[in-house]
Amino acid sequence: MFSIIQAAGWPIWPLLLCSVLAMALIIERLMSLRTARIVPPKLLDEVLQLARGGLPAPDVVQKLQEHSVLGEVLAAGLRSAMQQPRIDEGGLRQSFESAGRAAVHELERYLSALGSIASAAPLLGLFGTVVGMIELFGSQTPGGGSNPQQIAHGISVALYNTAFGLAIAIPALLFYRHFRRRVEDYAMALEQAAERLLPLLLHHAARAA
Repeated sequence: MFSIIQAAGWPIWPLLLCSVLAMALIIERLMSLRTARIVPPKLLDEVLQLARGGLPAPDVVQKLQEHSVLGEVLAAGLRSAMQQPRIDEGGLRQSFESAGRAAVHELERYLSALGSIASAAPLLGLFGTVVGMIELFGSQTPGGGSNPQQIAHGISVALYNTAFGLAIAIPALLFYRHFRRRVEDYAMALEQAAERLLPLLLHHAARAA
């Protein structure tokens, strides 16, 4: 590996930095966007069952908020219903939407950086290719002689940087699109969960009125 880095020349160092950053971001998002941390499968049913018996205690709502991203969104609606017993549908929807926007913003964290790496890596590889070609043509002497070692070095710089740039960009782009799709699915799940809890909270508000 070190011999490849030496053959690729100095333009490969920005690509190595991009590869390290991309790997770190991918691992972090794989850990953070797990279903158990975002929308636990049984949480919504448990909250609905609890809400059918009445609004939960504040400490229960606090634990729900700390449980997961879905818990944060559901807790926002529950807390609004507790603080304003006669709240209308518009107020509840606004609470859910505000919590949902904040949750989606958090889910999208680092995705723009990963997308930027996927876009920049081929350009950095192209830059290394240009540098290699400059070295290649620079090795030609005006008298027609050439230095085979310089020619080989220029070709290796060009090819290694091109290949390395693509090797970084392709998986980064694939993971970026995968994470974007997963965030969209989670956003839809959060919205559907809020819609299922909304009628129960409106029922409690109607009884309070």
